[in-house]
Amino acid sequence: MDRKHKDRVIPDDDIPEMTAADFRRARLMREDMPEVVEAFKRGPGRPKSMAPKERVSLRLDSKILSAYKATGPGWQKRIADTLAREAPKAKRRVSKAR
Repeated sequence: MDRKHKDRVIPDDDIPEMTAADFRRARLMREDMPEVVEAFKRGPGRPKSMAPKERVSLRLDSKILSAYKATGPGWQKRIADTLAREAPKAKRRVSKAR
């Protein structure tokens, strides 16, 4: 336990002890809530993407970057969308040159 929570005590005197009858009535979570069990198996966080993004370093003209940032939240996606639209055009130009 980390130092921050070491001194914290949570009283449990309002939680009654389980009896033999409580244990007999208990049911398995995997039978009653299989979707919850599956969620725990996946682990924390978002599910893995089928097409994950890659981190790259890209040098852009400061005016271009400022213009995109000025459009507000989502500016990085807008740059990615612009690049995605232009990528096929650039590929066609290269292939025509050969």
